[in-house]
Amino acid sequence: MKKSRPSHRGSRPGGRGGPGPGARSGRPPSRESSRFERPSRPSGPKRRPHADAGQTRSAREAPRPEFTPRGGGPRKPGHAAPPEAVKQPAQETTRETTQVQTVTVTPDEAGMRVDRFLEARFPKLSFSHIHRVIRKGELRVDGKRVDGKDRLAAGQKVRIPPIKVATPAPRQDAQRESTREFLHSITLAEDDDVLVLNKPMGLAVQGGSGMVKHIDGMLEALQTRDGQRPRLVHRLDRDTAGCLLVAKTRFAAAALAKTFRTRSARKIYWALVAGVPKPRQGRISTFLAKDEREEESLMRIAKHGEEGASHAVTYYAVVETAAQQLAWVSLKPVTGRTHQLRAHMAHIGHPIIGDAKYFHRENWELPRGLQNKLHLLARRIVVPHPRGGTIDITAPLPPHMEQSWNLLGLDASRYDPIVEAPEE
Repeated sequence: MKKSRPSHRGSRPGGRGGPGPGARSGRPPSRESSRFERPSRPSGPKRRPHADAGQTRSAREAPRPEFTPRGGGPRKPGHAAPPEAVKQPAQETTRETTQVQTVTVTPDEAGMRVDRFLEARFPKLSFSHIHRVIRKGELRVDGKRVDGKDRLAAGQKVRIPPIKVATPAPRQDAQRESTREFLHSITLAEDDDVLVLNKPMGLAVQGGSGMVKHIDGMLEALQTRDGQRPRLVHRLDRDTAGCLLVAKTRFAAAALAKTFRTRSARKIYWALVAGVPKPRQGRISTFLAKDEREEESLMRIAKHGEEGASHAVTYYAVVETAAQQLAWVSLKPVTGRTHQLRAHMAHIGHPIIGDAKYFHRENWELPRGLQNKLHLLARRIVVPHPRGGTIDITAPLPPHMEQSWNLLGLDASRYDPIVEAPEE
């Protein structure tokens, strides 16, 4: 089969004689790919094998705790504001010496270097201090001296000598508690390995130039006594709301990273766009490249083979329209390029409402009552759980999108046709 070229706009998935929605050729559909018809009832997400390559046997066979949504669901976005980042003066931190302790290496810590193991337990300790403790033989593994680069095995006993550690001042403790409460208020589901957050619009996932308040920094407040710190496994744009997956253990982080790397994660987004795309269901396939500007960077449509260009594929489906002026669109990205959905919808002439970077329609007026904020939601995420089973979580509409849906008479409970879009 000839390799299909990137198309400049969404194409109708459904040529004559094309394969039906159940076809499984294993190849990406071309521009003439078949329409994904609306079935009599929605089909559930596909189950995929979990990723446990390189993990210990005990870690793989450990029973998976029940993964369920928080009782009563998350608090409505906007009811709890993110805590402000507060810089504490140096004198508010004191130091204390720990007692000699012997800890057992857990299955999740198996394979860690000795120096990294100690660093995880005492994150405020300098690396030079860690290696001095190991070099002097003060740290022992099963009663023996070790080197910093030696690897640990599950069940080994590690003797940790007295260590001077920084102790947070009361004001810092209060700040950490406030951060924990905020993260709890936006938690959609959680178990021992995985945390799914309902990220509010406007809150950055990671830090950047001048960025002091972000999810990655807040996760420090959830660090456990044994040094385990939740880790991000994917990202959302700052102004995109919705499902954000976080790994709570090293084992889960490795497994979920492989899931995203192999495109085994299934993500569905909702957006409100200008106009109504034609055809109403389609596939957008382009190359995207980053344009660096003075104060920001933008993704632009690029040519095949252009330096820095990456292939990007998105499926879309119109769920409902409002007076043929606006459309509620469901999106399924096959690839995960920066600003992919925003750039793709602008490319086919239907930019997302409130998108300050990619909305360039002339003489466009925002319908009365709608807020000029990005109307893009990471609605649903479906991924294999690291210990077996499936994580399938849905996020509610954020306040500004819920207001728009109500004003336009859109029914958020309608069937979403994007679930039948082909997998690539």
